Amino acid sequence: MMMQKKKLGSEMKQVKLSIEESNLFEKLCSLEYLTEGFRAVKQNRGSPGIDGVTIEEFEDCLDQELMQLSKELESWTYKPNPVRRVEIPKPGKNTGIRLLGIPCIRDRVVQATLKAILEPILDPTFSDNSYGFRPGRNQRMAVETAQCIVNNGKKVVVDIDISKFFDRVHHDRLISRLSLFISDKRILRIVGMTLRSGVMMADGGITPSLEGTVQGSPLSPLLSNVVLDELDKELERRGLAFCRYADDSIIFVRSWKAAERVMESITRFIETRLKLLINQRKSKVALSKDVVFLGMTIVQGTIAIAARSLNRAMQKVKELTPRGTFQPLEETIKSINQWYVGWSGYFSMTQYPAQLERIEAHVRRRLRSQLVDQQKRRRYLFKKLVKRGVHRRWAAKTVFSNKGRWALSHTLAVERAYPNRWFIKEMKLKVRSDDNLRHWFDISKWVKVT
Repeated sequence: MMMQKKKLGSEMKQVKLSIEESNLFEKLCSLEYLTEGFRAVKQNRGSPGIDGVTIEEFEDCLDQELMQLSKELESWTYKPNPVRRVEIPKPGKNTGIRLLGIPCIRDRVVQATLKAILEPILDPTFSDNSYGFRPGRNQRMAVETAQCIVNNGKKVVVDIDISKFFDRVHHDRLISRLSLFISDKRILRIVGMTLRSGVMMADGGITPSLEGTVQGSPLSPLLSNVVLDELDKELERRGLAFCRYADDSIIFVRSWKAAERVMESITRFIETRLKLLINQRKSKVALSKDVVFLGMTIVQGTIAIAARSLNRAMQKVKELTPRGTFQPLEETIKSINQWYVGWSGYFSMTQYPAQLERIEAHVRRRLRSQLVDQQKRRRYLFKKLVKRGVHRRWAAKTVFSNKGRWALSHTLAVERAYPNRWFIKEMKLKVRSDDNLRHWFDISKWVKVT
């Protein structure tokens, strides 16, 4: 009797799921869901597509636009426009460009609506070790999971880099994978149309989309998880510990021999089964302290900002405080604050606030160097230091030396004239290293990262 009840309950659950999935296309066509889709697009902002229509212009005629979209979807006259190709440099020096595609607003509304409809069905099927572009999950959770695995003894890492993942997604395999969970073939057809919408190049020519998903599309992150969930399931089947955030995957093992074996077999799986390509130059087997994951690294069982991320931050500070500028200090600090609040908000997942303090000290020295440079003549700098409370003899000894602007910026006289508290209290320069977050060590503790 109990078995019959369980079987009946399971059948009812399947019937209910089938009923819910049978009207997915009707949801996509409804004004209620399309309105929610537009709200998501508006919240994410972004540039116009090839038609030049901005979010504000679309919103001015929102009811009319959504009604038109609904009619086109219902009558199958809807056709996604090609996306506008945009090239942006990848972070770091000489690392190439990243290709983005910007769909038109109306197409983004359809894709955001599709995402809202499909995500509640697909997300529960994804691996617990997947953290990218999923509700309630973020980069910090992924890094903390990696830390936990390393502290459990698996310190050798297989770092797999998939070359141009978003550009090489196999359309037929993606639709086939989707069909395992989505029974409404009309939805699959719309997804296929979106994937094959094409790309408008800078010269105005249209290039067909034979493979790949568009980076910049609201639907692309969800589809990327659908593709790579097959990799997750394979890793789980093998009993391997791993973390994945989007196409950034790392696998943890206990020995170098095991790591090399996993690298070979997983590379073969990705290239033959998923029809993707491994970047052999960037993929490697290494200790956790030598692997960068989401800008962080695990050193001695602790989370720290990777050296590469610190160096990029230093370079960004240099760009924001250029030599020979006559920009007012207030404007320079405003630009620095805009960048640093976001950067430090992410990288505060480090357990070493001294790493943030290092960036802040570098910012202040660059600003002092800029103030020195703006005086132009040594005697003007001498008068400025005296005016700001530095003893005349001390100021003269410092200024009329053979030191250059960078060396002068680190002298006691200049630091006394422009102390840390002046930048922070009066000029409102943002600092984060004194936040005393719960997971932080004492600020005096430093760690060497590679």
